[in-house]
Amino acid sequence: MMEKNAKIYVAGHRGMVGSAIVRELERQGYTNIITRTHKELDLCRQDEVEKFFAEEKPEYVFLAAAKVGGIIANQSALADFMYDNMILEMNVIHSAWQNGCKKLEFLGSSCIYPRMAPQPMPESCLLTSELEKTNEAYALAKISGLKYCEFLNKQYGTDYISVMPTNLYGPNDNYHPTHSHVLPALIRRFHEAKVNGLPEVTCWGDGSPLREFLYVDDLANLCVFLMNNYSGDETVNAGTGKELTIRELTELVAKVIGYEGKINWDTSKPNGTPRKLLDVSKATALGWTYKTELEEGIRLSYEDFLNNPMRAER
Repeated sequence: MMEKNAKIYVAGHRGMVGSAIVRELERQGYTNIITRTHKELDLCRQDEVEKFFAEEKPEYVFLAAAKVGGIIANQSALADFMYDNMILEMNVIHSAWQNGCKKLEFLGSSCIYPRMAPQPMPESCLLTSELEKTNEAYALAKISGLKYCEFLNKQYGTDYISVMPTNLYGPNDNYHPTHSHVLPALIRRFHEAKVNGLPEVTCWGDGSPLREFLYVDDLANLCVFLMNNYSGDETVNAGTGKELTIRELTELVAKVIGYEGKINWDTSKPNGTPRKLLDVSKATALGWTYKTELEEGIRLSYEDFLNNPMRAER
């Protein structure tokens, strides 16, 4: 168990996941949380990361920093997504080990699993067949971070764990018109359509893919829970165990926002992976389950979007 005054470093504290972890740590009474902005510490620079860890010596690390984006961003910057993510995670994990970090938790993504993985996807299906091509570069980087944690445990006896979340959403999300994930993109699109009185909205694909969504504050609760209650080489899936089609999601977002126009589907655009549902039985067996249902989470996300208009500019 982490002591309440333990020195805890949250990498990526300005992002959606990192900021949620900081909120959860503070909610639970942890008092010695260390953060650095990108301007203060570039995690892609090995010398800067080594200096930071040598000076600060954090006892626990939550590695939530990452270069992230939706289908367009991934497809248009394959090399950048692979390089930036692999370099920053290797720098942080390696420096944590060199400086005696008691425990590190690596945050990945459900996209690490094969395109045609069994559904729901158990942690054991990793690397059993080929990846989804649209985010292959990002997935390979995340798999490398997960495996590096596993190999450090086996070679040096560290206690480094990893968590693989499903699709996330919530406060401090990215609502960029082309670089965001599906749910925040829909929130922005339907909000703008409502404000501008547009009679119809066009969405990508045919709406058939099945997806699972987890509210980010629920993920943060699981992250702290696992840091205190789990050790092991295999990752832990983070999700709800529930899924819906993109078409159903689109209709739900429109309902929450109050958009009543027509929804069209552009079938010339890619659907992505047909189905992505995580097997969450391991987290359940450990004693954890999610709390926020999707419609309520979308309402909370939309309130955050309305209260922080600058996020739509990112």
